[in-house]
Amino acid sequence: MATISAHLRNFKEPDREEQTILFFSIPSEPKPPLTKDGKPPLPREGEERMEINAVLSLGVQGEEDAYAGKLYLLPPYLAFASVDRRSVRFTIPLCTIRRVERLNARAGVYALSLSLWHGMKIIVQLTTLRPTADLFSALLRDALKLELQVGRMRAVKAFSKTCYSEVLLSGSSPVAEGEREDGSLINSEKAGEDGQLSYHGGLGLRFKFPGDPKKLREASKTKLWTNYLKTRGRHLTLLRYPQCTRLVQVGLPNRLRGEMWETLSGSIFLRFDSPGLYEKLLEDNKGRVNTSTEEIEKDLHRSLPEYAAYQSEEGIGALRRVLQAFSFKNPDTGYCQAMNILAAAILIYMSEEQAFWLLEVICDRLLPGYYSTSMHGTLLDQRVFESLVTRCLPMIHDHFTEVDVQLSVASLPWFLSLFINSMPMVFAFRIVDCFFCMGPKVLFQVGYVLPPDEIPQRPYVSLQLRSILKINGEKLLQIQDDGQFIHLMRDYFSSLGESAHPDSSDPRARAITRFQELLLVSFREFAIITDDTITSERRKFRSEVVTSIESFSKRSAIRNLRSLERFTKEQVGFIYDALFKAVCVEPPPQPVAPPPSLLATKDAPEERPETRIELKTFRVFLSEIATWARDEKIVVNGFQRRVDREVAEHEFIDRLFFFWDSSFRGSLSLQDLVTGLDGVMFNGLMESIEWFFNLHDKNKDGYLTKDEVLTLSESLLFIFRFEIGDAYLGAISRFMSNAFEYGDALLPPAAEDFPETQIESNQPYLNLATFRMVILAEEALETFFETDLSASFRLEPVPLMDLPPAISSNGLLGGLWSSITSDDNKKLFHKFSDELGRAVGRHQVIHKPSIGRFTNIEEPRPRESLLTPAMRRSASRSSLTSPSDTDVPKSSSSLLAPTSTVEGMTPPPVPQKRQDRDMESIAESFGALSMVQAANAALMERTPFAIDDAKDDEDDSDLDSEVAEDDGVLDEVDAFLEAHDTSGLSDADKALAKDLVNAEPVE
Repeated sequence: MATISAHLRNFKEPDREEQTILFFSIPSEPKPPLTKDGKPPLPREGEERMEINAVLSLGVQGEEDAYAGKLYLLPPYLAFASVDRRSVRFTIPLCTIRRVERLNARAGVYALSLSLWHGMKIIVQLTTLRPTADLFSALLRDALKLELQVGRMRAVKAFSKTCYSEVLLSGSSPVAEGEREDGSLINSEKAGEDGQLSYHGGLGLRFKFPGDPKKLREASKTKLWTNYLKTRGRHLTLLRYPQCTRLVQVGLPNRLRGEMWETLSGSIFLRFDSPGLYEKLLEDNKGRVNTSTEEIEKDLHRSLPEYAAYQSEEGIGALRRVLQAFSFKNPDTGYCQAMNILAAAILIYMSEEQAFWLLEVICDRLLPGYYSTSMHGTLLDQRVFESLVTRCLPMIHDHFTEVDVQLSVASLPWFLSLFINSMPMVFAFRIVDCFFCMGPKVLFQVGYVLPPDEIPQRPYVSLQLRSILKINGEKLLQIQDDGQFIHLMRDYFSSLGESAHPDSSDPRARAITRFQELLLVSFREFAIITDDTITSERRKFRSEVVTSIESFSKRSAIRNLRSLERFTKEQVGFIYDALFKAVCVEPPPQPVAPPPSLLATKDAPEERPETRIELKTFRVFLSEIATWARDEKIVVNGFQRRVDREVAEHEFIDRLFFFWDSSFRGSLSLQDLVTGLDGVMFNGLMESIEWFFNLHDKNKDGYLTKDEVLTLSESLLFIFRFEIGDAYLGAISRFMSNAFEYGDALLPPAAEDFPETQIESNQPYLNLATFRMVILAEEALETFFETDLSASFRLEPVPLMDLPPAISSNGLLGGLWSSITSDDNKKLFHKFSDELGRAVGRHQVIHKPSIGRFTNIEEPRPRESLLTPAMRRSASRSSLTSPSDTDVPKSSSSLLAPTSTVEGMTPPPVPQKRQDRDMESIAESFGALSMVQAANAALMERTPFAIDDAKDDEDDSDLDSEVAEDDGVLDEVDAFLEAHDTSGLSDADKALAKDLVNAEPVE
């Protein structure tokens, strides 16, 4: 089985519009098909997009500062981002807007007041020309009308009932009725039996959440978030101000964590847009068994086994359903190890439907390629991570290189499991909070600090940190192998809850834990690692990683073949290269899953995926292997001289495709191609004649009909269409004459009453023995079947014909044009120059012969016929009076025309060495296979941490007397933000924004 994918090589950077969609976490929609003229269709009314400069402020005086930025109309969403694209942003569905009013403000000020469904009001001042502001308002009005027509506004109220924040804000106490301080339900047994909660929740409601709620200060966090959500929106309408990021860094309360994860990541929009899809997927695929479901069953009981929920059937069943639903919806991705760890973790805080959509966002947008078959996203980010360490921490990199320690041995499991399987869950979930809020850069920032032993290389790290890192740095530089490195990491992770400064005389310093110190260093000292930095590094190393993965896939595909036939591994590698190029040029269609009623059951699992090419892709593949399956030519038009190469199309190629399709599936696999080529490339004279005969024997009865003889002659004419002179043309003409003579001679004697009986088109006419005699009667055809046929299949790189230096340098625009233009532009220019060349009479096409046996116009002397005059009784005698008068089929008349050729082009092209060895060396140095294997082993082994044990709330204390341990972190962040104003507004603009809060609507 071989799976060949070209999507890595065909990767395209997202355009500006796609980047905007990704930034605001808006669900992507499939692009509409292009119009006949190749342009995208015009948007319908209510779907037009627009962006405009604006100033955002809340409708409550003194709650938040005003921020300048851009307002985006992206139906069915409205989005805003501040100037720095970090301080403030929001993405709200248009269906949550209940009222839009234009405010009666100062002269020249165009401001809109937006009232949301739960009563919150936001004010946007459009800082642009009046006509532009009017256009934006008109488009917004049309989009809102469309939302009203489709009925999405009615769905908001019902959807909001599934969010816990509605329940939290409806009461006055930060701890809802019937809940413990950590958010789990007091009467968990009853909730487990009924299971009818109006809001969504995870397994932690019944099995408790990890950690001690007293130490985690759950009540204080809940109170802070309650105050924030009251004034700045919630779930679908959350406004992300700087305080939101600060609160996320301090930590999310257990009960709100699931809802905030889906809100910050944008998966809540997918759940809102597709109600009931999760249940439908499970129902439609009930009982389905495939490779993914089998792998899921193996990993279910290895997913956070220390957590109580996954020691029961309730937790295992929920995890199974989420992973299976994801594999059914994404058959190309299916299931990958580490998905079970991720899904098991998020199910603690989220319902099955919430976890399903969050997993969709993680795999598709946040960490693309991490959990694919090739894991290319993970390997690429590991290469980026190693590059950052090499550039910024040379001492650590040099030591690791000297002792041959792979950084990826420890870092790959960190990235794959988002640190969940590496450190105590109470700390890992804090990192996951920041990951959903700030994006994948958090993994690099945190990973870069782990362990803090590496930071002394940075000149601006404080002296206090230097004293800590001096001890740990010595440990890191003393490791000698991978085992010591992993053991050192485990010890560090286990001590994250301990004091970072146990010997300090300052009680506030002693209260700072190592984890808090880790976050401070990550988000302050390593804030230079931005999204742009990661994108740039990914672009830099993508080609290297793709080459490594393709080399590994090639070796795997060859290793998994049932038989190499008579080929060597190197020759099969050439076949794979030609197939891969064909897949890149003409991608085969995606396999379509059979309807659920026809799916396999547990007794008959589905087949493993396999890449199979159809006829269009096969033509491209054969053009790389067979010289006669392509048209290589030099085009001279007076303006330029160039080499063109086109894929040939003929019935002979189509016949060969179905001849090699032994399983009658209408497609070919790599094994089919290897077997098919083996049947022709190692043949001698008699075997080649028999192979060509069987190829044209449609019904496989051992005879060729008269029509099949004509088709066979057309195939020969196609193969010899560009040969010099008329040697092959005369040989085929005599072949047809002799074939008809021999065939007629072997027919049963005609009845005396009907001496001139007409031969039926489907009547057996020529057997294999007679066909051999006819071929051997022609020296040119005998030579072709003896050597030239098998030699025309060349298992080597097929380069374009090398042009002499004079030709490449004398053309108009020369090499400059070839280097600065795209393929589409080149085609347009070539077409234009050819038309001009024809107009001035300078256009000429010189074809390269496919066989190149004859280099002059002399024809080989025909051999004497084997038939005696007495045997020449032919029903077709009138049409065979002389070889020169032989009728040639009309369909091949175009192939008989003499073609301009060049004698000097007869030798075969010089073979070019394959880069496969270089690719293998890159793959081995990169260690992709060993890296993945090590990561899988590490993911399945998780160290239990005592700090994760769920604790009961034994006594209730006064909330007002509690002092949160994270207040120090919050105070430092507040001071930093006050010193660095990110609103982008002057004092006058801020005063204007405050006046708009009290402005009245225009009547």
